[in-house]
Amino acid sequence: MTISTINQYWTSRMNGEDPTAITGQSNTPFVASGAGGSIVGGEYVITNQTFSISPSITDATIVACFAYTAAPDNGEVLMALDTGTHRVEVQATGDSQTLKIVGTSTVTTRNLDLAKADTFDPVPLIARLTLDSSGKARLYLREQVTDGLGANSYYEVTGSSSTSESIKWGNTTGTVKWANVFVSTFGAFSPDEMATSPFVTDTLIRMGLGIVQTLKDSKRFYLKNFVSDSSIVYGYDISSQMISRIPPPSIHVLLTKTDSPTFTALGGTKVDQMFTVTMFITTRGTDYEEAYRTGASILGDSFDELYTTTGLKGNTDSLIDFTVNFDTKRDDDEVVCVHRLEMTYMRRTNMHHR
Repeated sequence: MTISTINQYWTSRMNGEDPTAITGQSNTPFVASGAGGSIVGGEYVITNQTFSISPSITDATIVACFAYTAAPDNGEVLMALDTGTHRVEVQATGDSQTLKIVGTSTVTTRNLDLAKADTFDPVPLIARLTLDSSGKARLYLREQVTDGLGANSYYEVTGSSSTSESIKWGNTTGTVKWANVFVSTFGAFSPDEMATSPFVTDTLIRMGLGIVQTLKDSKRFYLKNFVSDSSIVYGYDISSQMISRIPPPSIHVLLTKTDSPTFTALGGTKVDQMFTVTMFITTRGTDYEEAYRTGASILGDSFDELYTTTGLKGNTDSLIDFTVNFDTKRDDDEVVCVHRLEMTYMRRTNMHHR
């Protein structure tokens, strides 16, 4: 997983306004082809118009939220990414229930409910299309990476060969209500690597999920040899029932608080954000002493890895304090130990990329 950095962001953002008249710093407007589009009720409704940018890219991401008034024809290209070596398209299928992702092969999605039926309104769909430099293309729906069982829920193909560079969206048939379209020319980012909300990217992803990935990538003694990647997780649910599903030794990372007590620049263009991150290191041993010492070693490797790789970046990312609570045996038959590490990070963020 390649989590976006503070210098990687959405380079074009359309929120229902005229896509060719986008304003704001670091926000590139789209170039229109055709004239069959207009603003209606906060959405850009298209009957015959497409929009594109032509950046120099090796990989890219486009995220759109849209619904149908009338389904486009089968084969209508709704979104396309073209890196100059590979191309991938999201195409309509002629109905309101499915889409297809097209590269060297074609994969069709499951039911989507994109248009109004007799008894219900259309369900706006969030569709994220990514294409990396190797030609791997993925289509994520509703910003889901995995399903409830942990299996991958995206659609994947290999991009077809190409010689041009562009990012394109729109439609020339049917009627499509485009509510939002975000583009990044910095990478092929999954929903777990860059969110549509910069605030969520700064907090949950770059800090919370970023720490999880840093620990998984570590080569330190105990992290490398004794804690499996599947046992290093973000703690969405740290109830005893959920923790018991992951075999120890395990590490649960939890972002418990973020605040910005003082803006760095007038007008809030630069903000120093404080992040409180809590980690629960759970171990089991033949006796409590073994669990305690193993947990302390894992905690030590975790702290050393995070301190050296994420906490010493000067004016962009600093680890400014930490607290460790070592667990204590309370029951005669207790063999499970849970140590707790709490850290405070300070990160300087550019607020223009909104």
